[in-house]
Amino acid sequence: MISEWPGLVSGPAQALVEDSLVLLEHLGEAHRLVDVGSGGGLPGLPLKIARPDLAITLIEADQAKAAFLVQACARLELEDVEVLARRAEEIGRDGRYRESFDVAVARAVAPLPVLVELCLPLVRVGGRLLAQKTDKEPITPAERAIEVLGGSRATIEQARSAVRRTGTLVIVEKVRPTPAPYPRRPGLARRKPL
Repeated sequence: MISEWPGLVSGPAQALVEDSLVLLEHLGEAHRLVDVGSGGGLPGLPLKIARPDLAITLIEADQAKAAFLVQACARLELEDVEVLARRAEEIGRDGRYRESFDVAVARAVAPLPVLVELCLPLVRVGGRLLAQKTDKEPITPAERAIEVLGGSRATIEQARSAVRRTGTLVIVEKVRPTPAPYPRRPGLARRKPL
């Protein structure tokens, strides 16, 4: 399905699906997962297929990609999957979603300081952010954002796949509630990272 939808992803679909599955061993006992910037449903949809017990929320602001996600969920007959065609900053301020997820996942969405601001407001205290990155991206620039938004010091694990030979997984545990001013209005995290 991913291959049939033009412009959805860059790269071979099967390899991207396999890359998504490197997160499985890091989900633990999670019940609610949010995929921020889901795009073609990666990593959220492969994780849902592998772990049907998960309740998944896919956030994708691009309307065409969100339409793909709705269609893919229907064709795959996936239950307990919600597609939100809105900005992550808006959802992070919505009381129905704020600090309600066990795990937030993201792949190739934004530099780490920006990603932390988009994701950590969605994660409950005791939950975690799993960010798929490469070993070329340093985490030092994100340390302030992690601290401000209620996260603990990030840990990095190798998470290589056929697509990301230098793949790493940045893991941020949520240890405190995110302060009320965050996330800031749409686009501000990208223009002025913490």
